[in-house]
Amino acid sequence: MEVGAPRTITYLRVSVTDRCNLRCQYCMPEDQTFFDRSDVLTFEEIRSVATVLVDHGVRKIRLTGGEPLVRRDVHKLVAMLKAIPGEPQVVMTTNGSLLARQAKALKDAGLDRLNLSIDTLRPDRFERISRRPGLPDVLAGVDAARDAGFTGTKINTVVMGGINDDEIPDLLDYAAARDIEQRFIEFMPMASNDHGLAAQRVPLSEIRRRIEAHGPLEPCERGSGPADRFIRKNTGARVGIIAAISLPFCETCNRLRLTAVGTMRSCLFEGGELSVRDLVRSGVGVEQGLVDALEHLRRIKPVVHEGYGYVQMNQVGG
Repeated sequence: MEVGAPRTITYLRVSVTDRCNLRCQYCMPEDQTFFDRSDVLTFEEIRSVATVLVDHGVRKIRLTGGEPLVRRDVHKLVAMLKAIPGEPQVVMTTNGSLLARQAKALKDAGLDRLNLSIDTLRPDRFERISRRPGLPDVLAGVDAARDAGFTGTKINTVVMGGINDDEIPDLLDYAAARDIEQRFIEFMPMASNDHGLAAQRVPLSEIRRRIEAHGPLEPCERGSGPADRFIRKNTGARVGIIAAISLPFCETCNRLRLTAVGTMRSCLFEGGELSVRDLVRSGVGVEQGLVDALEHLRRIKPVVHEGYGYVQMNQVGG
């Protein structure tokens, strides 16, 4: 693994649990062994890590899973993170199936924004992809987010050849009708999907061609995130493409990951990880230990990843 210049880390992705109420094919095996609950960081332990990292440059915290909403009272963690000096932005990625009953509590706790994972609008196909029924609950979650007052919501769709790639027009229309930015994500080969055997990867160029077949695109400012962002000229709707395989964004990657069991990772694909759970639980030298971990991981982030992840997506926060 070739490393580049040290990065400035401003973005922390926190997996609050590896558990999920779905079993999406690209994320985890159907027969999944989960982390022992005693090994999973408490909310207080997550806050202690986040507090140090915010004090050293992190400005955005994303809560992921697994499915973060299966973690009981996760809105309390949101409030704890929002109370950290420095006022970090706190956002969440969720499959949306449990959102209808929790959206108001999350908004009241101070959650800034939501990303919703929706890979299909067809109930039978949803069950095939996720190995569970539940599309109506997901769509109800979209409406609940709006009713709770969330704005800037995005829909994330993993494009899988031969599975859901024909739904690009329908998803564009669904998102546009709700003033939501639709984002298409290139399928990523991971240990959780047999390194790409679970679906055919549709590359960036083909995803863009299919979007443009539904209307021309005008590029807009990319921002600090991984998505190439566009405006659809015929509707004014926003659309993004995240192509970590066709067009790696490693040079501008500003993030670290904290897993549910307290492992900090420099990259979704590559190694470069350190466990900080025992450090945090010891209560001894925690701040300096976390600063040292941050410094090490930001220095070993790869120039470009090799395109294969050797971990399961649900265990590292996607």
